[in-house]
Amino acid sequence: MKNIPNAPLSPTIAHKYLSRSPLAPIYDKVMEGKRLSFDDGLALWKSDDLNGIGALANLVRETKNGNNTYYVRNQHINYTNVCNKGCKFCSFYAQKGGPAPYTMSMDDVREKLSRTRHIPVTEIHMVAGIHPNLPYSYYLELLDTVKATRPDAHIKAFTMVELLQIQKLAKKPMTEVLLELKAHGLSSLPGGGAEILTDRVHDAIFERKETAAQWLETAKTAHRVGLHTNATMLYGHIETLEERVIHMMKLREAQDETNGFLTFIPLAFSSEGTKLSHLPPTTGILDLKAVAIGRLMLDNFPHIKAFWIMITPPVAQAAQWYGADDIDGTIVEYEITHEIDKQSTSQNLTQQQLVQMIVEAGRDPVERDPLYNVIERDDSRQLMDAPRHRRPISLPVLA
Repeated sequence: MKNIPNAPLSPTIAHKYLSRSPLAPIYDKVMEGKRLSFDDGLALWKSDDLNGIGALANLVRETKNGNNTYYVRNQHINYTNVCNKGCKFCSFYAQKGGPAPYTMSMDDVREKLSRTRHIPVTEIHMVAGIHPNLPYSYYLELLDTVKATRPDAHIKAFTMVELLQIQKLAKKPMTEVLLELKAHGLSSLPGGGAEILTDRVHDAIFERKETAAQWLETAKTAHRVGLHTNATMLYGHIETLEERVIHMMKLREAQDETNGFLTFIPLAFSSEGTKLSHLPPTTGILDLKAVAIGRLMLDNFPHIKAFWIMITPPVAQAAQWYGADDIDGTIVEYEITHEIDKQSTSQNLTQQQLVQMIVEAGRDPVERDPLYNVIERDDSRQLMDAPRHRRPISLPVLA
């Protein structure tokens, strides 16, 4: 269980406190709507004033999204764990002494989707390893199969790394590949695989994967053909504070150019079972700082997500007051994180559990689709109309 810091300051107290604190220059910029600089971002990462940073991020969060916390009903399909990249931070891919290799057939995909036909799933989220021997036709058939089995669901699929592999197989320009994938049902991209967008980290722990420049260009190409994406940052491994800021600024610059990113998702590194197993786990404090600083630096991103399956539900609840306005979703069967940490991560939450989590955090739950269109359903209305028991989050006070 991660230690969770106390909640940030109330708005009135926050304004008084921040205007007199070492964070005052950044507070002034935030209040004036000015963009934070590299030095500002570095100062935030170096600051020990977690609640001050959280209060700043919460001011931005509530300006952009009010008291809403968004969630989605989604199902994950990780169609293969065969991968030729050998990233040092990953324990999902098939390797000696690790998980056995698998690749899902179309019958496997249909069967997995059919098991949840009774659940009103809005999003099918598909990512996987980089299989060196799958043909281009596999990916088209995969999309066709999902669309035929769950025609009402939005398909969010393929990291930028997967797209580069698919393009290699197709032997076509990326724009043409993306348009063909769209024609087969692809509706948006999840945004994984960014890790840390610097050459040093790339060369040290995921040298066989795409470079920072390739990841960014692939994302921007997707935006140009009308596919929205998210963007991630894997933190808590070998990256420096400076590299975290560089990562965020590269994302911000790309967003200035294309305006295609919907959500920033900080991903906490879990070292168990990886080649970096000597590294300690992230703390609740680091998790909340990643969310809060993401909200402050990425002024042109509409949403910040606290991915509950990686930072635990209690930290994700607290994060709703540290800049996050999204808690992700029901996440039926998410093998990637589950392979890394089978002891501490659940595979899914029900809609009722998600709504209760959000209510207990003091926010208003809003069901959405992957593009943040609000979804109105009878069962959602029943949950919202039911008596709400707001149970305060039990948070220890920082010394």
